[in-house]
Amino acid sequence: MNRSISINDLKKILQPGINLIDIRSATSYQLGNIPYSINISKNELMFNPEKYLNKNKVYYIYCSKGLQSRTLVNYLNNIGYHTYNVIGGYANYR
Repeated sequence: MNRSISINDLKKILQPGINLIDIRSATSYQLGNIPYSINISKNELMFNPEKYLNKNKVYYIYCSKGLQSRTLVNYLNNIGYHTYNVIGGYANYR
């Protein structure tokens, strides 16, 4: 199941405390990111989701253009997490 959210809908709920995760490289994150997001690499989330995620919370995940995050969101949802892909990623936000 592919769950996603548009950048416009994300902007409506963007506030401190939102569970927004940027899976791009640390360098890309430092050069610019969506406010209130945290940076966790795609591989860290894929191989150690229990270290970062709680199955009772909702998370919004983005990458550069929305392709890697879509794949990761599908995987995480299949193993019991509640995640949404940010359509178009950071490129759509800018």
